[in-house]
Order: sequence, then C-alpha cells, then structure tokens
Amino acid sequence: MQLYADHPPRRARQLASDIISLVFIVVWIALGIWVYQLISAFQQLGVQMQEAGAGFKSTMVELGDTLGSVPLIGSGIRVPFDGASDAGAALESAGQSQQDTVIATAMTVGLVIAIVPIVLILLVWLLPRIRFARRVAEAKNLLSSPGGADLLALRALSTQKLSELAEIAPDAVSLWRAGDASTVARLAQLQLRSLGVRSALVEQ
Repeated sequence: MQLYADHPPRRARQLASDIISLVFIVVWIALGIWVYQLISAFQQLGVQMQEAGAGFKSTMVELGDTLGSVPLIGSGIRVPFDGASDAGAALESAGQSQQDTVIATAMTVGLVIAIVPIVLILLVWLLPRIRFARRVAEAKNLLSSPGGADLLALRALSTQKLSELAEIAPDAVSLWRAGDASTVARLAQLQLRSLGVRSALVEQ
C-alpha cells in the first residue's frame, strides 16, 4: 500500500500533515491525562471523610465496648455510642462514595477531552489518507491491466480541469476516441499525476 505521493511537493505536504496530526493527537492525550489528574485530586476529600468516619466509628465502638462492660448500667450507656458508631460508618461510606464519583467523573471528562478531538483529527486526516492509498492502488492495478491506460485517460477526460486537458491537446476527446497513443499516454499521465503517482510506463 502506497501511503505517500511520488511527487515531492505533494509528499512533503502529506508528511507535514502527518506530523501536525500526530502532534495534535499527543497534545490532546496529554491534556486528557492532565484533566483526569486534576479532577481526581478532589478524591482526597473523600479519603479524609472515609478516614475520619472510620476513626470515629472505631473510637465509638471502643468506648461502647468499654462502658458496656460496666455492671448494671453498661447496656444503657452503650446505646448512644452504638448510634454514634453508625454515624461514623455512614461518614466512612460517604467518603468512599465521593472517591468513586470523583474517579468516574475524572475518567469520563478526561476521555471525552482526549477522544473527541482525536476522532475529529482522524476523520480529517486519516480518512483522506486511506482514500488516497485506495485510489493509488486502483490506478496502479488499472494501469497494469489491458487497456488500463485508455481507462485512465477516460477518467482524466471526465475529472480533470478543462484548462489542463487543453494543454494536452485542443481536441483531446477526439484524439482519445481515435486511439492516438501519445494523447492517451499524456491523458493517463495527467490522471496519475493528479493522484500523486509517477509511472515510467506512461511517461515513456
């Protein structure tokens, strides 16, 4: 598969577009990672909440166990500490939930920031390159087949500018119909040149 044109000016433009596109892709990936890290830093609040809740719950459980062992009044004193430990557990759970939400948000936003521009770049850059490679392959296959030069000449007559056709011959259509070998070769060469292909077979 030919990815670049044979003619230096067009090949240089293609190489430049490749470099620019790859640089933009790397930049958007880096930006997506940076945004992910920026947002994910807010999970520290959730970590603090979780640690505070876990510590408070542990303290209340220990106090409840200690006071609950007091004869006669232990069971009554333990009740408020059990409730407080439940509040600590709720705070711990909220902290974990906050961390999960922050990470999910950071991942989503980071991916959107990176992927959407990359997809647009690929549509603008990669699809035309694929079409170019496909057209070049088709032209080369056509050129190697019997009557391929005639078909390329016909494509030139139907797709190229009138001013370029006039430079080949004032009445290129009539000469092509008459099977003039020189005109057919020049028309085929014009079509190949518009695709970025240089063929010694046609140039001879």
